Amino acid sequence: MNLTLLILLFPVLIAAQTNPVELGDVHWLRSMDEAQAKSKKEGKPILILFQEIPGCETCRNYGSDVLTHPLIVEGIETEFIPLAIHNNKGGHDAEVLRRFNEASWNNPVVHIVDMNIENIVQRLSDNYSVAGLSALMTNALIKQKGKAPVYLQLLTDELTAQQKGTASVTYSMYCFWTGEALFGKLNGVIKTTAGYQSGREVVTVEFNPAIVSKTELDKIADSHKCSIPPNGSFTADTTPKYYLSSSPYKVVPMTEIQKCRVNSAIGEGQDPKVFLSDRQIAFLKSSSRNCVAISLKDCW
Repeated sequence: MNLTLLILLFPVLIAAQTNPVELGDVHWLRSMDEAQAKSKKEGKPILILFQEIPGCETCRNYGSDVLTHPLIVEGIETEFIPLAIHNNKGGHDAEVLRRFNEASWNNPVVHIVDMNIENIVQRLSDNYSVAGLSALMTNALIKQKGKAPVYLQLLTDELTAQQKGTASVTYSMYCFWTGEALFGKLNGVIKTTAGYQSGREVVTVEFNPAIVSKTELDKIADSHKCSIPPNGSFTADTTPKYYLSSSPYKVVPMTEIQKCRVNSAIGEGQDPKVFLSDRQIAFLKSSSRNCVAISLKDCW
């Protein structure tokens, strides 16, 4: 997502990893029996990764690009029982491979099953993207529990929109900070950017046309006395997401869609925590403590 994630070296948020690169940052179980027992005890579905270890470039990239995304890692570890099955080993791994009729020495495949080891959703294969795994996790949780955590649903919405293509429109407003708060809360809006164009304060709205249409956005803009500005070059404001930037939440790493929702919530006096994961909230609480920030690769 071309964003730099800052993560605190704080035990609540991150534990040291010793995984091979193909398994990313997730803490995986390696026994089906153990995973099934935990699933029955905790009432969580099992997320099974069939992975080649050591693996090909596709397998390594899946671990380093998908299974290191902080919200994916958190979702797997908190909403599921994570189980890794090596598809190029004998013994227990080979038995599980045969049970699911999966091929040996194959690219990554993901199953999400219930406590009885029945598939909840269709297996994920030939899709090695964060969007694919995020959607699979979201759909499985909705199907089994009726809902998914808001942060995971937002991640899926954002990544899916980016894959399928977004549209954008710019509105002239009396106050672009108010404009960001107005549009940033709308379902289907992925990103807002405040700035100047042709001497006017404007807000550019990036949206998923499959969820919200430009006509609907135009009606909302019109009801708040917004207009389409004259053509001209756009210059971003130096204080993006004003309400977020002026709050303690500014230190929390977020996706663009989370920034929209949190900024709007703060601007309207609502609780923004509903849009964050537990680990993001823990990050917020720990930010004033003796922690060290490090810059990770562009995984968001």
